[in-house]
Amino acid sequence: MAVWALGINHTTAPLDLRGRFAYAVDQIEPTLKSLRESLSRRPEAAILSTCNRTEIYCAGDHGDMDHTLNWLAHSGGVSPAVLRSHAYALHDGLAARHAFRVASGLDSMVLGEPQILGQMKDAVRAADQAGALGTTLNQLFQRSFAVAKEVRSSTEIGAHSISMAAAAVRLAGQLFEDLGKIRVLFVGAGEMIELAATHFAARNPKGIAIANRTLERGERLASRFGGEVMRLADLPNRLHEFDAVVSCTASTLPIIGLGAVERALKARKHRPMFMVDLAVPRDIEPEVKALEDVYLYTVDDLAGVVHTGQANRQAAVAQAEAIIDAGVQSFLHWMDQRGSVPLILQLNAQADEWRALELARARKMLAKGENIDEVLEALSKGLTQKMLHGAMAELHAGDTAARERASTAIQHFFLRKER
Repeated sequence: MAVWALGINHTTAPLDLRGRFAYAVDQIEPTLKSLRESLSRRPEAAILSTCNRTEIYCAGDHGDMDHTLNWLAHSGGVSPAVLRSHAYALHDGLAARHAFRVASGLDSMVLGEPQILGQMKDAVRAADQAGALGTTLNQLFQRSFAVAKEVRSSTEIGAHSISMAAAAVRLAGQLFEDLGKIRVLFVGAGEMIELAATHFAARNPKGIAIANRTLERGERLASRFGGEVMRLADLPNRLHEFDAVVSCTASTLPIIGLGAVERALKARKHRPMFMVDLAVPRDIEPEVKALEDVYLYTVDDLAGVVHTGQANRQAAVAQAEAIIDAGVQSFLHWMDQRGSVPLILQLNAQADEWRALELARARKMLAKGENIDEVLEALSKGLTQKMLHGAMAELHAGDTAARERASTAIQHFFLRKER
């Protein structure tokens, strides 16, 4: 399954050409039906049509792109060559990024205008009513709405907070040559940490971890950025694993002490650590700042950086792009996981079949009056034999190379030690 978008807008096509492809809301449903009927595999589809743009979003096969362009050209009464010279065609991550930018008002004639979000929601409703909106496109648009909401709230109402997060990333970039090679730990899971994580995630760090008192909330945030979650109690023993630490909790006392940081530096052989304490009162003991290999910044330090930066329109755009980057990565991660769904369903079906067979056998044994311990023993052996049969067969079959591959896979799946 792939996602793609085909469109024209105010930057690529003149007004008269855009007018040929403008669809009123009541035209969307029949137009979608016509488009899908012209394609053999009937992809998921949605049409966004405004005075500034007409865009077709699809989830299906990339091979349908040319056919869709020809269909659109025909419906607008122009040649495919003319339309192609003014159109843009975007796939997967680029298509998602475009949808998120459109929803956020970054691709509009008037930067940040809010009307486009309502128009996109109308387009999604029309696609749903036409029966053209499937799981993939629904995810794309719901995520685009969520990203747009975050962009609007963070770059307008919460401008100070997001500027602080951006300042933290800029300072980290001055210390580390490549932010893609560092591991970042976020302590807490509130709004400020979420903003900071969004900015760091946009720079594709090597690893992200969330330490929080409540694991459930930490897990939600970690899954959004493809990171791991850990308990606050484990923080002292794992602090040395991270190059950058950003903390913001509601604790009334520091949760990262001088001794813990000293031990972490010793384990890191004094490789530098970048630390940001966004909490008031502090999360990190102030004495940590005196350590030679630690670069600690407080909320006041960052406020100074933000003030000198003089947040302007361009900075707001950069902040919005960081949020969009994180949204795109999250969507692509979801798309990757979708590829495993058929296999997961097959595995579950196979396991259910084995379970049903062994339960039926156990019930027959019990009906005959056999000892319950012997029945349970037989049930457990039957299940394990069925589960291991395929692995055992692979270890005894094929050539040496095949057996070695099987051995590696079996060790990975069956002999992993629990952490």
